[in-house]
Amino acid sequence: MFTGIIEACKPLGAVSRSAGLMEIAIDLGELAEGVALGESIALNGVCLTVASLSGSTARFQAVRETQERSTLGGLRQGDPVNVERSLRVGDRLGGHFVQGHVDGVGTLSEKKESEGQCLIRVIVPTDLTRMMIAKGSVAIDGVSLTLVDVAPDSFSVAIIPHTLENTTLRVRRPGDKVNIEVDMIGKYVAKLLGKDGGGLTIEKLERYGFA
Repeated sequence: MFTGIIEACKPLGAVSRSAGLMEIAIDLGELAEGVALGESIALNGVCLTVASLSGSTARFQAVRETQERSTLGGLRQGDPVNVERSLRVGDRLGGHFVQGHVDGVGTLSEKKESEGQCLIRVIVPTDLTRMMIAKGSVAIDGVSLTLVDVAPDSFSVAIIPHTLENTTLRVRRPGDKVNIEVDMIGKYVAKLLGKDGGGLTIEKLERYGFA
């Protein structure tokens, strides 16, 4: 579990691919302190397991499913990635609950920088926007952001200068692909309502133990 508050933006180290398995290395620097073999770290919003450690350099593995469902498969050595270590019980929750399970890939369609903020619009599949609401939460490349508005096939977020400067969103341009994770609460609500959009009924409430 993560919060979407990025701890650092680091350049990707060596990248190798073999038989569908992707192995990547990254020098965590000061973030390596206390990191243990087998723990979870999010890279660009994708939850990965530390497969090996050598000094401050951690190595991760990503199966084909992870590569295809996220932008991870297209990363190359030197690319900047957002890094967040997993949430510890008792830590402050500065963003929102982020699982590190990417729901889909969106395409950045607009980026407008002005004094004090940057407005970004992202095109996504409609099955993702039905789980979003204005002023709700969304994670873009692992960054916890607040939704400004939601259209049937896109959404927008406003980014403060600090977040823009210290995450991969600084280098993202229109046409770039980004990882999207919707708020986990929205997923459960959508599941309860069903794809038919019939809304809550007493039968559904009884079925799930709420009535």
